[in-house]
Amino acid sequence: MMNKLAEYELILKQVEAIASDESDIIANMANISALLFESLSDVNWVGFYRVLSDELVLGPFQGKVACIRIPLNKGVCGSAAVKAKTIRVANVHDFSGHIACDANSNSEIVVPLIINDKVVAVLDIDSPIYERFDEDDQTGLENIINLFENIIIKHGVIN
Repeated sequence: MMNKLAEYELILKQVEAIASDESDIIANMANISALLFESLSDVNWVGFYRVLSDELVLGPFQGKVACIRIPLNKGVCGSAAVKAKTIRVANVHDFSGHIACDANSNSEIVVPLIINDKVVAVLDIDSPIYERFDEDDQTGLENIINLFENIIIKHGVIN
């Protein structure tokens, strides 16, 4: 069995293969969400929220029906967007202001997508397992998002 960092390296290569020649951000978000949902164990929701005006708006995702709009600085997603940094939550029930879209979610990680020093979206991943996400997950997911940021910059398209 592969260790977690090796699994993320494989996912990173797959993201590069499916996204590097595609300039449409939404299409890439859809494929990245699907790939992560299929590849990661013990997750029940994977997707993107896009920053539009002063709120987060649901983007491509895999999982149950989700909240469509999240005010900035509300919940884990809004907090990660405002702080422009990854937030890992071992127990979402202990996170002040957590927005429960799926009652089965118990832990969460949110990684901001930053272009030209501006958060344009966040990657949100939920798990029914408490303490599901550790430093290896954070490193692996941040590497994937960094690659995605570079692909977006290479294509010069932000939509």
